[in-house]
Parts: sequence; C-alpha cells; structure tokens
Amino acid sequence: MRPYLETARRVIRTEANGLAALEAALADGLADPFVAAMRLILDATGRVVVSGMGKSGHVGRKIAATFASTGTPAQFVHPAEASHGDLGMVTRGDVVLVLSNSGETPEIADIVAHTRRFDIPLIGVAGREGSTLLRQADVALLLPQAAEACGTGIVPTTSTTMTLALGDALAVALMEHRRFTPEHFRNFHPGGKLGARLARVADLMHADMPLVAEDAPMTEALLTISAKGFGVTGVVDGDGALVGIITDGDLRRHMDGLLTHNAAEVMTRAPRTIAPAALAEAALAQMQDRKITCLFAVDDGRPQGILHIHDCLRAGMV
Repeated sequence: MRPYLETARRVIRTEANGLAALEAALADGLADPFVAAMRLILDATGRVVVSGMGKSGHVGRKIAATFASTGTPAQFVHPAEASHGDLGMVTRGDVVLVLSNSGETPEIADIVAHTRRFDIPLIGVAGREGSTLLRQADVALLLPQAAEACGTGIVPTTSTTMTLALGDALAVALMEHRRFTPEHFRNFHPGGKLGARLARVADLMHADMPLVAEDAPMTEALLTISAKGFGVTGVVDGDGALVGIITDGDLRRHMDGLLTHNAAEVMTRAPRTIAPAALAEAALAQMQDRKITCLFAVDDGRPQGILHIHDCLRAGMV
C-alpha cells in the first residue's frame, strides 16, 4: 500500500504547488486582470454566464453555483448546447466567463463569437498565453504554468484545481464587496443542516408563550409552567414588557412558603433574551454557554416568542 500513499501525497503536493503559484500570480501579473474581471461582473446588469467543455465544464458548473449562492446571479451554459440554440440565454447585460485550459477548445468558438458579435463582456480563463480565448477576451486571466499531478501532463488535475480556486476567489471577493451576510446566504440555502443553522429565531420560536403578570400568585405561575410545557414562565409588567423569568431553579430557591409569594417575588430579573431576527445558531450558542434550555425572543422589550433548545435539535442544528 505504501506506493499508493506516496502517489496520493505527490498528487496533493503538486496541486498545492499550483495553488501557491496562483496565489503568487495574484500579487503580480494576474492582479490587474483579476480586478478588471471583478469590475466587469459588478457592472453587469444581467447574469454571469459560465461556460467550458469537458473537465472545465464540470468546474464551470461549480463556479456558477457558487456565484449564484453568494449573491452574484449566474448560470452555466454548455458550449455545445449553446451552438444549438442555447446562445439565446446569453444576452446584453450579461458577462460571460469561459474556461479552457488550452484556450483553443473548438466547442467554445461559437459562444466566444457570440460575445464579440453582440458586444457582451468576455472573461477568459486559460493556461496558455496567446491562446485564441485569451486574445479574444476583454479580460484575460492567465493561469500560471504548473505541472499536472498525473505526471504525464495529459490529465487535467492541477489546472482544474487552479481554475476552481480562481472561481472561488472571484465569488468570495464579490461576496465580501457586496457585504453578503449569513442572512442573505440563508435565503439561497433554506434546506439541509446549513439552512437550519442559518434559520432565524423567528422561524423556530413558539408564539404561544408561558406568561404571567408580576402580581400573579405563584399558583397561577405553576399552572402556566405546567400547561405550556417549557419548564419556565415569563413575567410581564403592566405594559407587556418582559421583566423576569421563573425557572425550576427559582422554584427550588423559594420552596419554603412558595405559594405565599407572587411572580415578581420569585422571578429572576433581566433574563437572557434574543431578538426574533437573530440567527437561531446564535440562540443555541447562548443556551449552551449559559446552560439554559429556553430563551424568550424580545422586540422592543416585549416578548414575541419562546425558543426551546429542543426546537434547535428538531431543526437539525446539532
């Protein structure tokens, strides 16, 4: 098995060297073209149309998906399909990003010609200086020379890794420029564990809350705690503002003569709360940090809902 491991390490080392060369290029000859590509995309009123053939096409699909999920509208158009009608998807206002390691892939000719005919901005990514794609492009992103990890130079490995990383660099730079937040990201990722972790408190909280007035007798408070099933009750003043919370710890501390007290005498004042618009992940972190099981969601001092740690578990956040 040792030769297999040595091969695996060599492949990873070779591709890592390619990425290091790409990083160095972004501090040198690739810096101005990268910024120019950013400007073209930011100025576009339409979408980023990504295209590429073969392995470059697979990478292009991923780049388009990353753009789309991080605030830059994008779609992938297969160059062969583009030649048979899909060029209609590429219109003025769009910017086209074409990937081709050689820069001479025959299938990209029609989509490149289409951009030139209709004056659609073209960004070309290729590994061969002076290639047709880079000569035709408005912005040419030349990948640095780096050995393919296959050792023979015929299997796209390091080149596709560099192309993918360059696409990620564009996407993240655009995302940060647009101040794209986790809340924005959630709008494009409502499903799965990632969607759950980016859910807002308002998405998970219960509006039917356990609440009693400050002057409510503890018999009423106990009935409310039992009826709602959260193990706590909030305490509100005459204006409906949350002023305290009664937990099992408060009950134990006032066990002697408990029923002779009212809610205000037993409650813990100024309880931990969270805003309904906050990420549920932040609420979960607060509950875990404070070793509590519930948080009231409060807006302008008034309770809007209650979130139990079990709600976060059911949503698949943990």
